[in-house]
Amino acid sequence: MENDIKEACKIMQNGGIILYPTDTIWGIGCDATNETAVKRVYEIKKRIDSKALIVLVDTPAKVDFYVDRIPEIAWDLIEVADKPLTIVYSNARNLATNLLAADGSVGIRITQEPFSRKLCERFRKAIVSTSANISGSPSPANFSEISQEIKDAVDYIVEYRQEEKTHPSPSSVIKLEPNGVVKILRP
Repeated sequence: MENDIKEACKIMQNGGIILYPTDTIWGIGCDATNETAVKRVYEIKKRIDSKALIVLVDTPAKVDFYVDRIPEIAWDLIEVADKPLTIVYSNARNLATNLLAADGSVGIRITQEPFSRKLCERFRKAIVSTSANISGSPSPANFSEISQEIKDAVDYIVEYRQEEKTHPSPSSVIKLEPNGVVKILRP
């Protein structure tokens, strides 16, 4: 695991793209502050760039750095979540603008899974996390289901957890509107 984290950080620091296990499914990742790297993720997925990407961080404190005003309810939701939770916040900042939604919002998940958490901690910036598939294709449940096209397109593939055959669920997604409205986008 340690060598994977070291190599993945080096690749992302140089603007590269990684394929890595997360707290949900395998993800395509990069430095979430690097617009060129984010553009490459869209190209790899063959996804239109008007569809926002989510990012992972390792601690609640980092959410503050990437969001201008965090509604109080967010802290309660983070505290009681019993499965991975992505919260879409308005007024994103300090991130590549091409990963944000048209309204300036961003989805952020605080990962609890050991590898992705350690990777975020060591990288010290938010990391893009989008499913490892071509847009419109089913999301792979585990590493063995990731297409060769995706594997060939990235700069580094993490070895850790490649042998697992579990079928994790995607995260719940909740959007917190500036006016206090909470919208459940994916239960």
